[in-house]
Amino acid sequence: MGSKRNKALQLIPELLKPKKRRIAYDPAQEPPQRRADVQSVYSVFHYNETELLEQQYSSIKDHQDLRKPGYITWINADGLKKEEVEQLCQAFEVHPLLVEDILSIGQRAKMDEMDNRMFCLLPMIYFNNTAACIEFEQVSIVVGENFVLSFQEDATRDVFDPLRHRLRSGGQRLRERKADYLCYSLLDVIVDSYFGVLEKLADKIDEIEDALLADRDATILASISHLRKEVMLMKRSIAPVRELVGGFLRTGNQLVESRHEKYFKDVSDHIIQANDTCENLRDMLSNLQDLYMNRINLKMNEVMKIFTMVSLLLAPATVIGGIFGMNFERIPLLHDQRGFYISVAAMLLIPLMMILYFKRKKWL
Repeated sequence: MGSKRNKALQLIPELLKPKKRRIAYDPAQEPPQRRADVQSVYSVFHYNETELLEQQYSSIKDHQDLRKPGYITWINADGLKKEEVEQLCQAFEVHPLLVEDILSIGQRAKMDEMDNRMFCLLPMIYFNNTAACIEFEQVSIVVGENFVLSFQEDATRDVFDPLRHRLRSGGQRLRERKADYLCYSLLDVIVDSYFGVLEKLADKIDEIEDALLADRDATILASISHLRKEVMLMKRSIAPVRELVGGFLRTGNQLVESRHEKYFKDVSDHIIQANDTCENLRDMLSNLQDLYMNRINLKMNEVMKIFTMVSLLLAPATVIGGIFGMNFERIPLLHDQRGFYISVAAMLLIPLMMILYFKRKKWL
């Protein structure tokens, strides 16, 4: 309990730092240009049931022959250079409008079909443990006859390693199926990775809850607000993915075999579950905020109770002192040498009797 509380309290300064992030695509603005100095890596897989050919290039310019008859081709581009993306898409006859979507930044998840090419765009999400926030990477996937192109912004990280391992191991269903099954596999690993991010968000919420129960630090409210924003940002990002997967289920395109529809349905079920998990996390944060406010109100009530009791216990002394302080000539015991001691005794005995009465009534 103590270690979790310390971690949560150490996290609070990071939570309070202002963060500027682009979270929505605005088509009215000038489209952002991809940097020309980005480091790109192109991983090329040609495979069928019996063979796998794997290559890696730092540039696509010198490699014009990227297709192999009799093989399914998967080209994964890490790091997007405008000229090379356009060249690669031109080699596979991808429509210019889809190329524009690939090079865009911050787009909402969606699915399109153009010129016998199926296209989808969705976020790949990571969790930054240091800043306790989620980070996004836009992933674009183009599916054609016997090929899949995937485009990633960050060349240093992705969630596709299990898929690469399955291709290399052989004897897998992935090697026996067509390009639409590879597309399903890419969507599946991306959607499944959302649950890892949601689990880390849940861990941060647990740490904040432990800190809340152990301490009344005012900055805890700021950390709750921060995590709520992260959960809402993630929900807003992954909610359209359900519609994207539904596009593959509703399409009549021959690129998607009917026997593979059940796999896309499974991905759809997973994204529904991820959305439900976001809702649960948001409810947890709302409950934590309510708990925090209730604790503050309870503390305030305790303080007001003490102040009230003190005022009540001092009231008899105030009344007695006021009576004997009146400017009258004749007041009982005013000129009696025992008057002072009698009044002081009354000031002490009456509050003591009040305390005993309050305890009998269980007000103390």
